[in-house]
Amino acid sequence: MNILIIGGGGREHTFTWKLKQSKKVNQIFILPGNAGTASLGTNLPISTTNFEAIGKVCLEENISYVIVGPEEPLVKGIVDFFSADAKLKNVKLIGPGLAASKLEGSKSFAKAFMEKHGIPTASYRHFSLETLKEGSEYIRNHPLPIVIKADGLAAGKGVIICHSHIEALAEFELILQRAKFGEAGKTVVVEEFLSGIEVSVFVLTDGKDFVLLPEAKDYKQVGAGDTGLNTGGMGSISPVPFFDKNLEQKIKEKIIVPTINGLASDKLDYKGFIFFGLMITRKGPYVIEYNCRMGDPETESVIPRIQNDLFDLFAAVHNGTLGSMVIQTDPRCTGTVVAVSGGYPGVYEKGYPIQGLDRFNLEDSLVFHAGTRLENNIPVTSGGRVLAITSFGSNVTEAVEQSVYALEQISFEDMYFRNDIGFEFVELNRQ
Repeated sequence: MNILIIGGGGREHTFTWKLKQSKKVNQIFILPGNAGTASLGTNLPISTTNFEAIGKVCLEENISYVIVGPEEPLVKGIVDFFSADAKLKNVKLIGPGLAASKLEGSKSFAKAFMEKHGIPTASYRHFSLETLKEGSEYIRNHPLPIVIKADGLAAGKGVIICHSHIEALAEFELILQRAKFGEAGKTVVVEEFLSGIEVSVFVLTDGKDFVLLPEAKDYKQVGAGDTGLNTGGMGSISPVPFFDKNLEQKIKEKIIVPTINGLASDKLDYKGFIFFGLMITRKGPYVIEYNCRMGDPETESVIPRIQNDLFDLFAAVHNGTLGSMVIQTDPRCTGTVVAVSGGYPGVYEKGYPIQGLDRFNLEDSLVFHAGTRLENNIPVTSGGRVLAITSFGSNVTEAVEQSVYALEQISFEDMYFRNDIGFEFVELNRQ
């Protein structure tokens, strides 16, 4: 089988690395890919939303499966594009159709879906420019803190937790009246703030059956101790120490099964990953958000722990055997630490050579490229998040410490990383 992976970050490098191990996979193409994927397959300089060019590649290279990494191609309808083309409709995609992708593409759609199917989530209202006055009054009378969300995709920046009514009203008006998030902010969701611990849960589903993948916890704030600006993700761990069988069962019963059943009853075509962003509160698990793909950098912690042939799982999504699949998981912990460009998530420079990768040879550590490219066969920085190091350990702390040690063997100008990923579990792991 020939495989095409859409995307160019650490998530896509991880998929490429894992699929390369399958004896059933022949060639792997990645678009646009990065310096890491270039050593495992063929990078293609094509936009992830240029569906016509992607379709042409699939026909020319006899592609059997397309794995869609990022959300934008899904929300823009790549699955529907393929199914509507007589020449492409037999290519199998891992990702939901356009209507189902609204679970991530529209927060108000996702909230209505959860409300309809009895899935626990924070109370909310949504408003547009036409209902600005009503929304402002709602915010003035809402308990603090208040969560303000742009309805659409906003590159991970569309969620603001406000600790005063003045701040909430200002953000509300900036989004609706001044288009702070462009088209993504034409509708605003005003939501109850939930207090608890976040955890990321993942399933692979064919729209009827599902397999539960290892859970993870990611760390989005740029500074140590979860301080500073939000980023795309500074690291992740798997498993999550407090995630026991009792909690897993509650999540299955209250959230996962109702979601899968809801997709079926609403006739939403779904063949791919569902990422449940959860808040574990004193009252139990609540859904903060759905994503229609794997998270990044959670993928770099989760996929290395899966011992199954990843291609077999993708094939099962399309051949009706997913219900009989059993996920085999490495019992060891993984800790992923992301190296970023200085200044990220603000302004940063690109094009710095990356040293140390040619000497990297640590048995229990893996290097996944994110924002890199090859320049005269030398890997250089090309994004905010540059590299993700994933290491194995007997506990989360040991795994993260190994990743930090591994990153200390690598360098590029203005490189920065957090050395405290999983910090809240350090004492637990050293008892």
